[in-house]
Amino acid sequence: MRALVYDAVGATPEVREVAEPSCPSDGVIVEVRASGVCRSDWHAWRGHDPITLPHIGGHELAGVIHAVGPDVATFRVGDRVTTPFVNGCGACAECRRGDTQVCPNQTQPGFTGPGSFAERVALHASDLNLVALPDALDFVTAAGLGCRFATAYRALTSHGRVRPGDTVAVFGAGGVGLSAVLIARALGARVIAADVSAAALARARECGAETVLVGDDPAARVRELSDGGADVSLDALGSPTTAAAAIRSLRRRGRHVQVGLLLGPEAQAALPMDLVVAYELEVHGSHGMAARDYPAMLDLISQQSVPLDRLLGAVIGLQEAGPALMAMDQIASTTAGMTVIDFSR
Repeated sequence: MRALVYDAVGATPEVREVAEPSCPSDGVIVEVRASGVCRSDWHAWRGHDPITLPHIGGHELAGVIHAVGPDVATFRVGDRVTTPFVNGCGACAECRRGDTQVCPNQTQPGFTGPGSFAERVALHASDLNLVALPDALDFVTAAGLGCRFATAYRALTSHGRVRPGDTVAVFGAGGVGLSAVLIARALGARVIAADVSAAALARARECGAETVLVGDDPAARVRELSDGGADVSLDALGSPTTAAAAIRSLRRRGRHVQVGLLLGPEAQAALPMDLVVAYELEVHGSHGMAARDYPAMLDLISQQSVPLDRLLGAVIGLQEAGPALMAMDQIASTTAGMTVIDFSR
């Protein structure tokens, strides 16, 4: 099969022929029809995550089941499916509680093993981790749900507890940030988005942001625009600067959700804990979403007619995925919206 492979950290990815994956006894092989190109894939390519080389990235996927292991009871060949980027083992205490997104024995396509920048990919514990796709949801659109959209949905509904009339401040208008804008608007909130990219902010407006901010001290502007601060803030980029600014943008007893990854020395970044204590702020981390929570998200998409097409930036073929991944070295110059590989191209 064809796959996008890189042989060393930071090496130019190449499309080449590779061996077919083996089907796990409790899993499936999915014929990939579309796969998002996410900043998390860039982190792996840059060596910020432990991977085995040579490596096939990709973790946001949608496709059709090509083969089914003997221990799978729920799914059949030909089913249209997607999956969270975190696949739980199904046996640990966290999985038994339904928290597969923090499973200590988790598998992640594109990180713990070969991913969806390939024509076929193996997935484990499929009865637990697969999600059936509604017929009305096309593969290219569905590919963005498994990481960025699902992560933003859980961040805002479970941790942020967004209510109608709340003000939500989104820092970073990439895939996660734009998803958060769409979801917050569907939940009845007003949204303020901040980014360094004019193109990203223009897309945030299209997704429903009432106000967009670029420039120095966006936290102060959020507080001015929201009569004392946002009810919920979300750092969708992942940097000490955006994390601290998001917390400083909150009103008293506000709720911050950290979605963007802070890696290396930045993982120990200082936060304004004086405000956390004095204002009784809540600070949450959010790491994806379990497959069991997808039905509520899909219902919101359907009932509120969430315009998922506004999240899409470039739709490319597999041959173009390497340059798209490498272009993420320049944050401000990346395509506004999600880049998705369409395997029919």
